[in-house]
Amino acid sequence: MSSQYSSNLVVTMQLVQTYTCQIVGSILIFIGTVGCIFNLIIFSKKTLRKNPCSIYFIAYNIVNLLYIYCNLLYTVISLGYNIDPAIYSLIFCRLHLYASLLLHCLNQYYLILASIDRMFITSRNANRRRRSTKRLAYICIIIGTIFWALFHSHTLIFTSIIQFAPYVYVCYFQPGAETTFVAYYTIITETLVLVLMITCGLCSLNNIRKIRRIRAISNESVKNVPKNNLRSASSKDRQFVFMLIVDIIIYTLFTFVLPVFLIYGQITQNDVKSFERTQIENIIRNLCLFSITIPSCLSCYANFAISKTFRNEIKTILLCK
Repeated sequence: MSSQYSSNLVVTMQLVQTYTCQIVGSILIFIGTVGCIFNLIIFSKKTLRKNPCSIYFIAYNIVNLLYIYCNLLYTVISLGYNIDPAIYSLIFCRLHLYASLLLHCLNQYYLILASIDRMFITSRNANRRRRSTKRLAYICIIIGTIFWALFHSHTLIFTSIIQFAPYVYVCYFQPGAETTFVAYYTIITETLVLVLMITCGLCSLNNIRKIRRIRAISNESVKNVPKNNLRSASSKDRQFVFMLIVDIIIYTLFTFVLPVFLIYGQITQNDVKSFERTQIENIIRNLCLFSITIPSCLSCYANFAISKTFRNEIKTILLCK
């Protein structure tokens, strides 16, 4: 690759990064804020908040709203308008990176909890269905939040303002063991999260399919099936499952690129890289980090498209009924 071509490619990618953050990022902040507020209002309604899945969705959207302003807004300002307060204050640098990692982790954690809850509630096994309770939801959210907050506290110590190039500084983990640990930890957790979400989502769909199949058999056969095993998930429970499945699909589409890039980074970490290649990789990393914020902004609109109950609630809010 010629030096001139590399330089032109870097300039083009920098422009893509800048305009993506300025235009797309600003739109996402607006629609994401509106969407999270609608989600919180709807899932907090008395008719819905009795459902354990609503509790997980409330926690999920609170974190989404915080994540939009902690990470997406910061990304828009720093990459779109070249204003990065994190490179001027070590305290701000550490707090920002800690909050970003923690909120992203909690985002995944609450979505996994909701996936497991839906897998339980759609099961034909009565004992499994009884595990889907509001009390368990509150316990899992509180204990998990405290655990992950403590687990990511190392970020408050092992983060520095690093000189990437002449007059170019970045807020990132200290080179060495900490950077390697974070890279492998991110690769493993992102992969496991995707596998868990997809597995639980498919199990929930399979449970619903089995229940429908049992209800469709002849009345004579139904008499021989224990009554508890024929309990079908309610309409709202099924809609929660479908909303969750779409959230998982959106999450997968926009987050799988980050572990792929991190794997590439670990494979090529010992390569001797030119300044242009390093710049290109840094821009790709920034776009990957931008991409993982997108699912936080789209949940409400996916729910609106999937759930009739959700659409009716939106109409009620807009009409001030």
